[in-house]
Amino acid sequence: MEKILIKLENISFRYNSFSVLENISFELKFGEKVGLIGPNGSGKTTLLYIIMGFLKPVSGKVFIFGKERKKNKDFLEVRQKLGLLFQDSDSQLFCPTVKEDIAFGPLNLGKKREEVKEIVKKIARIFNIEHLLDRPIYKLSEGEKKIVALATVFAMDPVCYLLDEPSSGLDENTRNKLIEFLKNHVKTCLIVSH
Repeated sequence: MEKILIKLENISFRYNSFSVLENISFELKFGEKVGLIGPNGSGKTTLLYIIMGFLKPVSGKVFIFGKERKKNKDFLEVRQKLGLLFQDSDSQLFCPTVKEDIAFGPLNLGKKREEVKEIVKKIARIFNIEHLLDRPIYKLSEGEKKIVALATVFAMDPVCYLLDEPSSGLDENTRNKLIEFLKNHVKTCLIVSH
């Protein structure tokens, strides 16, 4: 029997009086790669934010790693073990340079500086962004920002990736690299797209 990583039971969510999600149930098991497709405004990003605990459903239950998550403190472990790629890379990248952004997550998880330096080098090699490490974030193209944002998530070595529109803003070559990366390096993920 496969172990369930994320389980949502009858989740409903509203922005003021506008219903976005109504009685949504969903399971993601370890080792699965699932795509969630829907039109803009259908609640895909909202669902990811509920999984991460950024938003609270008006009804329903959220279980992650087999535990029900209700309060903000219940999601601390979730945020350390699930890697969220935001739809807008500018919401994710906030350090002065690429190197500092990649290092931020592992440092925040308590890893030692020497180990983090090695993680940054390894991640930069995997994503072929060594030439960007000292570049300021504001000097990156949209495609470069998306790849760097994904690298920051990967640097934390999450159990599961939650990827919100990961290919938006990417040219065809970079999109193909992203697909190869996901095939070869990611075991469990939920990908949101339209």
